[in-house]
Parts: sequence; structure tokens; C-alpha cells
Amino acid sequence: MKLVIMIPAYNEERSIGLIIEKIKNSSFSAESQILVIDDGSQDSTVKVSRESGADFIVSNGNNRGLGFTFQRGIDEALRMDADIIVNIDADGQFDPLDIPKLIEPIKSSNADMVTCSRFLDRDTIPNMPLLKKMGNRIFTFLVNRLVRGKYTDTQCGFRAYSRDAALRMNLIGEFTYTQEVFLELAEKKMRIMEIPLKVAGTREFGKSKMLRSIPSYSLNSLFIMMRVFRDYHPLKFFGFPGLSVMLVGIVFGFFLTTHYKPYPFEWITPFWSLLFILGGSLLVILALIADMNKRQRILQEKIWYELRLNNNE
Repeated sequence: MKLVIMIPAYNEERSIGLIIEKIKNSSFSAESQILVIDDGSQDSTVKVSRESGADFIVSNGNNRGLGFTFQRGIDEALRMDADIIVNIDADGQFDPLDIPKLIEPIKSSNADMVTCSRFLDRDTIPNMPLLKKMGNRIFTFLVNRLVRGKYTDTQCGFRAYSRDAALRMNLIGEFTYTQEVFLELAEKKMRIMEIPLKVAGTREFGKSKMLRSIPSYSLNSLFIMMRVFRDYHPLKFFGFPGLSVMLVGIVFGFFLTTHYKPYPFEWITPFWSLLFILGGSLLVILALIADMNKRQRILQEKIWYELRLNNNE
């Protein structure tokens, strides 16, 4: 099996060389290739990567965001005929020597995606900022609610993907990717497995790009999750609110027209009732239209999957 280890990087000149060298000196280096995806770094990230022995380096030219960089890395790894793709951050918080543990469930055909969990085992819980830990728990709870799962860490970037899982990814978020990948592969019935690994809770060099923009990261992540839920469950996303608004309009109108008539504003009662019923009806119609679009999207994704499969054979 051909293993491609992809490292998205943005201004990581102080840590990326150590990661690459550690992979090059590992027992699995002979069967792996290192792909660095530079997200428009303004320091010596590309130079250090090349000198440290990265096999392939691609650059976005300018800063496009982690989500865009991740998707480009997946596409490049598929062009390299990867059977297994491992994504590891360039900040040095994950140990590259744990890669064999991460890919073992995929090699044994027991999983399509394997993700490192920092919270599955109490012995591996890192010492990390409280705000980051709270945010992780909140987003993990939301993802579990959406996919009806019992995962412990849906934000970790240290993951391994089978070729089939990589071919089925069709991401649109440019800011981040961790939640979108989880939701999309879960909705496509891919087998997702967590394994506990010891990681550093804080960076040794530099500062986290995400922690410097907590509100922006949170809002963008929520919007990505909402879009994925909207695309995969349009009847629930639009239909339930629509039916609820219609019911409120019906009950509101019935109660006020039969029990409460404040002269001289009787006309307000049927007006608001009709407004709620009309608004709810429009949401229900929108739900039906979105559901038809969902069916078209599923067909388009099947065609896209077959095209990618044939082009990468």
C-alpha cells in the first residue's frame, strides 16, 4: 500500500523540518512519500521543507485557508496514487511515529477514516488551554448530534483516510475542514474510527492561528456545519421550522379570533395568523425544492466519484 503523508503548512519554518526529518528517519519512511502543501507562507517554510527531504511541495501562491489547502492536498495525494493518506499538522503537536498506529485499521480494512482522539483515553488527555478544550467539547457535541454518533474528538487534524474515503470528499469550506470531513464521511456511511494518541496540548514554536481568532473560527465552523446539515437533511432543516411556524399561525389565529377581539384592531388578528401560515408554507415548499436538489446532488456526486476513480486508476 502506498502511503502519502500530507502536511498543510502556513509559516511553520521552525517546526516543519523536525516533522519531516522524523518521518524520514522512521521505520515506515521507505513505503511513504511526504507531500507539503504550502498555504502562501511568508517565511522559509518551503525552503526548510525542501532541505529536510519532502518528496513533493505544492504552493497555493497566497493564503487560501486551511480548508482549501486540505482539499488540495487530498487531490494531489490521489494524483500520487496514494492508497492511504495521512494528514498531520505542521506545528509539531502530533508525533509522526504514531502514524503506523493510525493507519493500521485502514490496512486491515476495518475503517475508512481513522482519527486521533485526545480525549478517548484519560491517560492521553493533553494539557491544553481551557477555552480550546471547551470549544472542542461543544463542537464535538454538535457533530455527534448531527451524525448520531458517540465520538470524543471531532476537531483533531491528525487523521488517516483510505483511498475510497478520499475520493468521496467534496469539500467547499475554505476556512477549516475538520467538522465538514467528519459530517460528510459520516453521512456517506464511511466507517470512522477513533484511536487515543498522546499529543502536545500546546505548540512548541509560534502561536496557533485558530486561537488568535476564536470568534471567527467558531462562526465559520458553525456555518460549515449548518451548510452540510442543510445539504444532507433539507427536509429537517427547512421543513420542521416551516411546519412549526404554520402551527403557531393556526393556533394563534384560532385562539385570538374566538377569545380576544380588541376593538378597533380586530383586523390585526387574521393578518398575523395569515402571515405565520404563509411564512411556514413557503418554508415547507422550500424544503421540498431543496430535497429535490439533494437528489440531484447525490447523483452528481456519484458521477464525480466515478470520474475521479477512473482518472486516478
